[in-house]
Amino acid sequence: MEKCNCSVFIQTLNEEKNLPRCLDSLKWSDDIVVLDSISSDRTEDIARAYGARFFQRPYDGRANNQNWAVKNIVFKHEWVWYVDADEVTPPELAEEILKVTSNSDIEEVCFFVQRNNMFIGKPLKHCCREIIARLWKPDCMSWERSANPVATIKGKSGFLKNRFEHYFFSKGFADWLNRHNKYSSYEAIETIRALQENNFRFLDLFNSNPVIRRNAQKQMSYRLPCRPFFRFLHMYFYCLGFLDGKPGLIYSTLISIYEYFIVLKIKELKMTEKGRAL
Repeated sequence: MEKCNCSVFIQTLNEEKNLPRCLDSLKWSDDIVVLDSISSDRTEDIARAYGARFFQRPYDGRANNQNWAVKNIVFKHEWVWYVDADEVTPPELAEEILKVTSNSDIEEVCFFVQRNNMFIGKPLKHCCREIIARLWKPDCMSWERSANPVATIKGKSGFLKNRFEHYFFSKGFADWLNRHNKYSSYEAIETIRALQENNFRFLDLFNSNPVIRRNAQKQMSYRLPCRPFFRFLHMYFYCLGFLDGKPGLIYSTLISIYEYFIVLKIKELKMTEKGRAL
Protein backbone atom coordinates (compact mmCIF):
# COMPACT_ATOMS: atom_id res chain seq x y z
CA MET A 1 0.00 0.00 0.00
CA GLU A 2 0.91 3.65 -0.43
CA LYS A 3 2.27 5.67 2.47
CA CYS A 4 -0.54 6.80 4.76
CA ASN A 5 -1.56 10.43 4.40
CA CYS A 6 -5.10 9.98 5.65
CA SER A 7 -6.73 10.07 9.07
CA VAL A 8 -9.98 8.24 9.84
CA PHE A 9 -13.02 9.73 11.56
CA ILE A 10 -15.76 7.57 13.11
CA GLN A 11 -18.93 8.59 14.98
CA THR A 12 -20.25 6.12 17.54
CA LEU A 13 -23.06 5.46 19.99
CA ASN A 14 -23.09 2.03 21.68
CA GLU A 15 -21.22 0.34 18.84
CA GLU A 16 -19.44 -2.49 20.66
CA LYS A 17 -20.97 -4.99 18.22
CA ASN A 18 -19.96 -3.21 14.99
CA LEU A 19 -16.79 -1.34 15.92
CA PRO A 20 -14.26 -4.24 15.84
CA ARG A 21 -15.20 -5.17 12.27
CA CYS A 22 -15.01 -1.53 11.21
CA LEU A 23 -11.63 -0.97 12.85
CA ASP A 24 -10.21 -4.20 11.43
CA SER A 25 -10.74 -2.73 7.97
CA LEU A 26 -8.91 0.50 8.89
CA LYS A 27 -5.51 -0.79 10.01
CA TRP A 28 -3.90 1.00 7.08
CA SER A 29 -4.33 4.36 8.87
CA ASP A 30 -2.09 5.47 11.73
CA ASP A 31 -4.58 8.09 12.96
CA ILE A 32 -8.06 6.85 13.84
CA VAL A 33 -10.33 9.30 15.64
CA VAL A 34 -13.58 8.27 17.34
CA LEU A 35 -16.19 10.87 18.30
CA ASP A 36 -18.60 9.17 20.68
CA SER A 37 -22.06 10.31 21.77
CA ILE A 38 -21.74 9.12 25.40
CA SER A 39 -21.96 5.37 24.89
CA SER A 40 -22.94 3.12 27.79
CA ASP A 41 -21.36 -0.08 26.43
CA ARG A 42 -17.72 -1.07 25.67
CA THR A 43 -17.31 1.28 22.71
CA GLU A 44 -14.57 3.33 24.38
CA ASP A 45 -12.61 0.28 25.55
CA ILE A 46 -12.67 -1.22 22.06
CA ALA A 47 -11.66 2.04 20.37
CA ARG A 48 -8.72 2.56 22.70
CA ALA A 49 -7.64 -1.07 22.36
CA TYR A 50 -7.24 -0.44 18.63
CA GLY A 51 -5.17 2.68 19.33
CA ALA A 52 -7.85 5.19 18.36
CA ARG A 53 -8.02 8.69 19.81
CA PHE A 54 -11.30 9.02 21.67
CA PHE A 55 -13.52 12.11 22.08
CA GLN A 56 -17.02 12.48 23.50
CA ARG A 57 -19.85 15.00 23.23
CA PRO A 58 -23.64 14.72 23.63
CA TYR A 59 -25.36 14.01 20.33
CA ASP A 60 -27.28 16.99 18.92
CA GLY A 61 -27.49 16.01 15.27
CA ARG A 62 -25.08 14.49 12.78
CA ALA A 63 -24.23 17.78 11.07
CA ASN A 64 -23.44 19.42 14.42
CA ASN A 65 -21.18 16.51 15.35
CA GLN A 66 -19.31 16.68 12.06
CA ASN A 67 -18.95 20.47 12.19
CA TRP A 68 -17.67 20.22 15.76
CA ALA A 69 -15.13 17.61 14.70
CA VAL A 70 -13.58 19.63 11.87
CA LYS A 71 -13.36 22.69 14.12
CA ASN A 72 -12.10 21.07 17.32
CA ILE A 73 -10.17 17.93 16.43
CA VAL A 74 -6.65 18.25 15.05
CA PHE A 75 -6.27 15.40 12.60
CA LYS A 76 -2.76 14.11 12.00
CA HIS A 77 -3.11 14.11 8.23
CA GLU A 78 -4.34 16.51 5.56
CA TRP A 79 -7.08 14.11 4.44
CA VAL A 80 -9.84 12.42 6.45
CA TRP A 81 -11.76 9.27 5.56
CA TYR A 82 -15.12 9.34 7.35
CA VAL A 83 -16.80 6.02 8.09
CA ASP A 84 -19.56 4.90 10.46
CA ALA A 85 -19.09 2.01 12.88
CA ASP A 86 -21.44 -0.23 10.89
CA GLU A 87 -19.40 0.26 7.72
CA VAL A 88 -16.42 -1.63 6.33
CA THR A 89 -13.65 -0.27 4.08
CA PRO A 90 -12.55 -3.04 1.66
CA PRO A 91 -8.81 -3.37 0.81
CA GLU A 92 -9.27 -2.18 -2.79
CA LEU A 93 -10.98 1.01 -1.58
CA ALA A 94 -8.29 1.55 1.06
CA GLU A 95 -5.63 1.32 -1.64
CA GLU A 96 -7.50 3.86 -3.77
CA ILE A 97 -7.85 6.23 -0.80
CA LEU A 98 -4.13 6.04 -0.04
CA LYS A 99 -3.22 6.57 -3.70
CA VAL A 100 -5.44 9.62 -4.00
CA THR A 101 -4.33 11.21 -0.73
CA SER A 102 -0.64 10.70 -1.50
CA ASN A 103 -0.98 12.70 -4.72
CA SER A 104 0.00 16.28 -3.89
CA ASP A 105 -0.97 17.53 -7.37
CA ILE A 106 -4.72 16.85 -7.26
CA GLU A 107 -7.03 19.86 -7.15
CA GLU A 108 -9.96 18.13 -5.43
CA VAL A 109 -10.61 18.71 -1.74
CA CYS A 110 -13.40 16.13 -1.42
CA PHE A 111 -14.30 12.79 -3.00
CA PHE A 112 -17.68 11.12 -3.23
CA VAL A 113 -18.02 7.38 -2.72
CA GLN A 114 -20.76 4.86 -3.42
CA ARG A 115 -21.67 2.31 -0.78
CA ASN A 116 -23.14 -1.16 -0.89
CA ASN A 117 -25.96 -1.31 1.61
CA MET A 118 -25.98 -4.90 2.86
CA PHE A 119 -29.38 -6.35 3.73
CA ILE A 120 -30.31 -9.98 4.44
CA GLY A 121 -26.88 -11.14 3.30
CA LYS A 122 -26.66 -9.27 -0.01
CA PRO A 123 -26.08 -5.73 -1.31
CA LEU A 124 -29.10 -3.70 -2.38
CA LYS A 125 -27.84 -2.80 -5.84
CA HIS A 126 -30.91 -0.95 -7.09
CA CYS A 127 -33.35 0.45 -4.52
CA CYS A 128 -30.65 1.90 -2.28
CA ARG A 129 -28.01 3.65 -4.36
CA GLU A 130 -26.15 6.45 -2.62
CA ILE A 131 -23.16 8.65 -3.43
CA ILE A 132 -21.76 10.30 -0.31
CA ALA A 133 -18.97 12.78 0.46
CA ARG A 134 -16.66 10.70 2.64
CA LEU A 135 -13.05 11.57 1.81
CA TRP A 136 -12.26 15.21 2.49
CA LYS A 137 -9.93 17.89 3.77
CA PRO A 138 -11.35 19.12 7.12
CA ASP A 139 -10.78 22.83 6.52
CA CYS A 140 -12.83 22.63 3.31
CA MET A 141 -15.98 21.05 4.74
CA SER A 142 -19.12 21.98 6.65
CA TRP A 143 -22.56 20.39 6.91
CA GLU A 144 -26.20 21.35 7.36
CA ARG A 145 -29.26 19.37 8.52
CA SER A 146 -29.48 17.25 11.67
CA ALA A 147 -30.33 14.06 9.75
CA ASN A 148 -28.83 13.07 6.38
CA PRO A 149 -26.50 16.11 6.37
CA VAL A 150 -25.83 18.10 3.21
CA ALA A 151 -22.17 19.01 2.68
CA THR A 152 -20.86 22.43 1.73
CA ILE A 153 -17.54 21.96 -0.04
CA LYS A 154 -15.01 24.75 -0.45
CA GLY A 155 -13.33 23.58 -3.64
CA LYS A 156 -13.49 20.89 -6.31
CA SER A 157 -14.84 17.40 -5.72
CA GLY A 158 -14.26 14.05 -7.40
CA PHE A 159 -15.39 10.43 -7.27
CA LEU A 160 -13.73 7.23 -6.08
CA LYS A 161 -14.26 4.07 -8.13
CA ASN A 162 -14.48 1.52 -5.35
CA ARG A 163 -17.29 1.15 -2.81
CA PHE A 164 -17.52 0.55 0.90
CA GLU A 165 -19.97 -1.75 2.69
CA HIS A 166 -22.75 -0.62 5.00
CA TYR A 167 -24.30 -3.16 7.40
CA PHE A 168 -27.17 -0.93 8.44
CA PHE A 169 -29.30 -3.72 9.94
CA SER A 170 -26.45 -5.25 11.93
CA LYS A 171 -28.30 -4.64 15.21
CA GLY A 172 -31.65 -5.89 13.92
CA PHE A 173 -34.94 -4.38 12.81
CA ALA A 174 -35.82 -2.95 16.23
CA ASP A 175 -32.63 -0.88 16.33
CA TRP A 176 -33.20 0.36 12.76
CA LEU A 177 -36.75 1.40 13.60
CA ASN A 178 -35.64 3.13 16.82
CA ARG A 179 -32.96 5.09 14.98
CA HIS A 180 -35.29 6.10 12.18
CA ASN A 181 -37.94 7.12 14.67
CA LYS A 182 -35.35 9.59 15.99
CA TYR A 183 -34.25 10.61 12.50
CA SER A 184 -37.87 11.27 11.49
CA SER A 185 -38.14 13.89 14.24
CA TYR A 186 -35.14 15.73 12.77
CA GLU A 187 -36.55 15.35 9.25
CA ALA A 188 -39.93 16.79 10.29
CA ILE A 189 -38.22 19.91 11.65
CA GLU A 190 -36.05 20.21 8.54
CA THR A 191 -39.09 19.80 6.27
CA ILE A 192 -41.00 22.63 7.94
CA ARG A 193 -37.95 24.87 7.81
CA ALA A 194 -37.34 24.09 4.11
CA LEU A 195 -40.95 24.85 3.19
CA GLN A 196 -40.79 28.15 5.03
CA GLU A 197 -37.54 29.16 3.32
CA ASN A 198 -38.86 28.01 -0.09
CA ASN A 199 -35.42 27.61 -1.71
CA PHE A 200 -36.43 24.86 -4.14
CA ARG A 201 -35.21 25.32 -7.72
CA PHE A 202 -36.49 22.82 -10.28
CA LEU A 203 -33.37 22.95 -12.48
CA ASP A 204 -31.23 21.79 -9.53
CA LEU A 205 -32.76 18.34 -10.03
CA PHE A 206 -30.54 18.04 -13.11
CA ASN A 207 -27.38 19.64 -11.68
CA SER A 208 -24.13 17.72 -12.26
CA ASN A 209 -23.14 18.29 -8.62
CA PRO A 210 -24.52 15.31 -6.62
CA VAL A 211 -24.86 17.38 -3.43
CA ILE A 212 -27.02 20.02 -5.15
CA ARG A 213 -28.98 17.35 -7.01
CA ARG A 214 -29.68 15.29 -3.89
CA ASN A 215 -30.72 18.37 -1.93
CA ALA A 216 -33.10 19.37 -4.73
CA GLN A 217 -34.62 15.89 -4.69
CA LYS A 218 -35.24 16.24 -0.96
CA GLN A 219 -36.73 19.69 -1.47
CA MET A 220 -39.10 18.32 -4.09
CA SER A 221 -40.10 15.37 -1.87
CA TYR A 222 -41.19 17.85 0.83
CA ARG A 223 -43.79 19.19 -1.56
CA LEU A 224 -45.27 15.91 -2.77
CA PRO A 225 -48.68 14.72 -1.61
CA CYS A 226 -48.82 11.08 -0.45
CA ARG A 227 -45.11 11.29 0.29
CA PRO A 228 -44.72 7.72 1.68
CA PHE A 229 -46.49 6.19 -1.33
CA PHE A 230 -44.38 8.08 -3.86
CA ARG A 231 -41.18 7.18 -1.99
CA PHE A 232 -42.09 3.51 -2.31
CA LEU A 233 -42.84 3.87 -6.03
CA HIS A 234 -39.57 5.70 -6.56
CA MET A 235 -37.44 3.08 -4.82
CA TYR A 236 -39.21 -0.07 -5.91
CA PHE A 237 -40.06 0.77 -9.50
CA TYR A 238 -38.11 3.84 -10.71
CA CYS A 239 -34.87 2.68 -9.04
CA LEU A 240 -35.64 -0.94 -10.01
CA GLY A 241 -35.77 -2.12 -6.42
CA PHE A 242 -37.82 -5.12 -7.55
CA LEU A 243 -34.61 -6.48 -9.11
CA ASP A 244 -33.24 -6.79 -5.56
CA GLY A 245 -35.89 -9.44 -4.91
CA LYS A 246 -37.57 -9.82 -1.54
CA PRO A 247 -34.93 -7.68 0.26
CA GLY A 248 -35.74 -4.84 -2.15
CA LEU A 249 -39.45 -5.10 -1.40
CA ILE A 250 -38.89 -5.19 2.36
CA TYR A 251 -36.49 -2.25 2.35
CA SER A 252 -38.66 -0.11 0.06
CA THR A 253 -41.58 -0.75 2.41
CA LEU A 254 -39.53 0.16 5.48
CA ILE A 255 -38.47 3.46 3.91
CA SER A 256 -42.08 4.30 3.05
CA ILE A 257 -42.95 3.66 6.73
CA TYR A 258 -40.11 5.98 7.73
CA GLU A 259 -41.54 8.65 5.42
CA TYR A 260 -44.93 8.18 7.10
CA PHE A 261 -43.28 8.80 10.49
CA ILE A 262 -42.05 12.12 9.09
CA VAL A 263 -45.50 13.07 7.77
CA LEU A 264 -47.12 12.32 11.13
CA LYS A 265 -44.52 14.33 13.04
CA ILE A 266 -44.91 17.31 10.71
CA LYS A 267 -48.62 17.23 11.48
CA GLU A 268 -47.86 16.97 15.19
CA LEU A 269 -45.49 19.96 15.10
CA LYS A 270 -48.02 22.10 13.23
CA MET A 271 -50.80 21.21 15.66
CA THR A 272 -48.55 21.89 18.65
CA GLU A 273 -47.64 25.28 17.19
CA LYS A 274 -51.35 26.10 17.02
CA GLY A 275 -51.87 24.93 20.59
CA ARG A 276 -53.91 21.91 19.57
CA ALA A 277 -53.54 18.38 20.88
CA LEU A 278 -53.30 15.31 18.66
